[in-house]
Amino acid sequence: MAPAALAIEDEFLTDEDRALLITAVEAAFELDLYNARCRNDQSGRRTENLNKELASRFRMTVLDVLDDLFPEGYYRAARERMRDDFLTRLREMGGCAGAKEAGLRDELGARYEAAMEQIAARP
Repeated sequence: MAPAALAIEDEFLTDEDRALLITAVEAAFELDLYNARCRNDQSGRRTENLNKELASRFRMTVLDVLDDLFPEGYYRAARERMRDDFLTRLREMGGCAGAKEAGLRDELGARYEAAMEQIAARP
C-alpha cells in the first residue's frame, strides 16, 4: 500500500466508504466485462468513468482501490478473481444468450448506476 493512499484511507474513508468503493469497482468491472464478452464493446467506459469520479472525490484510482481495499492486496489478482467469478456466472446462465434473456446487462447497469449515484452524493 502506498503511503499516500494509506494516509487518505485512514484519514477519510469510513467502513461505508470502503464497502461502496469495492462495490463500485466490482460493478464497473463486471459491466465492462459483460460488454466486452457479449456486446463486443472493448471500451472499458464504466471503469474509466469511475476512475475519474474516484480521482476527483477521493484522490484515488480504481487501481488504488484494488490494491488497498480488496482482500487480494494486488490489482492483478483482484481482477483475475473478479473475471473468473463473472465468467463462471456467465457460463451458469448459458453464456451470453442466457445472460441476455435473464436481463443481466440491465442488472449490472443498475448496480453500477446506483454505486455511481452514491459516490456522487458523498460530500
